[in-house]
Amino acid sequence: MDMDGVLVREEHLIPGADTFIAELRAAGTPFMVLTNNSIYTPRDLRARLLRTGLDIPEESIWTSALATAKFLDQQRPNGSAYVVGESGLTTALHSIGYVLTDRDPDYVVLGETRTYSFEAITRAIRLVENGARFIATNPDEKGPSREGPLPATGAVAALIEKATGRAPYYVGKPNPLMMRSALRALGTHSENTLMIGDRMDTDVRSGLEAGMHTILVLSGISTSATAELFPYRPTLVRDSVADLVGHTDDPFGS
Repeated sequence: MDMDGVLVREEHLIPGADTFIAELRAAGTPFMVLTNNSIYTPRDLRARLLRTGLDIPEESIWTSALATAKFLDQQRPNGSAYVVGESGLTTALHSIGYVLTDRDPDYVVLGETRTYSFEAITRAIRLVENGARFIATNPDEKGPSREGPLPATGAVAALIEKATGRAPYYVGKPNPLMMRSALRALGTHSENTLMIGDRMDTDVRSGLEAGMHTILVLSGISTSATAELFPYRPTLVRDSVADLVGHTDDPFGS
């Protein structure tokens, strides 16, 4: 399941999310919480969720930073990268043995940060122009904050792409690569797994393309009206995960 818009909204618990998670844990149902946000490590996110009243183990949290590190480890083991991002991304890359450098790196890796530096973006542009491969953790153009929307990875990636003529490879949702890496981490298969999300363009699409049933909850970004604008549909639509309580063993009533 997605995190923001499904379990929490900003720093607040979505009503019923704690009961939903408790039911999954009581039944021994494996689950993974996904986020395209690459700022935080799973340990950071566990602490954040605990403050809202949700007890999610670190091993049940999968981020676009972890998915990106997994991808790079498979593509070019023990490589090097110039990173524009925060500790969630740098920690994930260090964990696979990557060297972080601004001197002739194999990759420029762009992630989420609340303090995008013009100097860092300029350096990224020059490195990409000089042959570094361009990777971005996720395509989200904007993210939420208490003050209003913030430019996110996709928006900054568009700036670098415009300046270099080189498009990034996005690892996070809706790339089914992130979903498949999460399925492997969960130790399950798409045929008996479902994806719960609040966005049609990332959550539902990535679940669909990974071969999973999908549930759209209306507690986040997408609404019933906007969902109808897409050429694909979720398997089920519910107001929130609270509506799944009591039905987690058979959410589709089969």
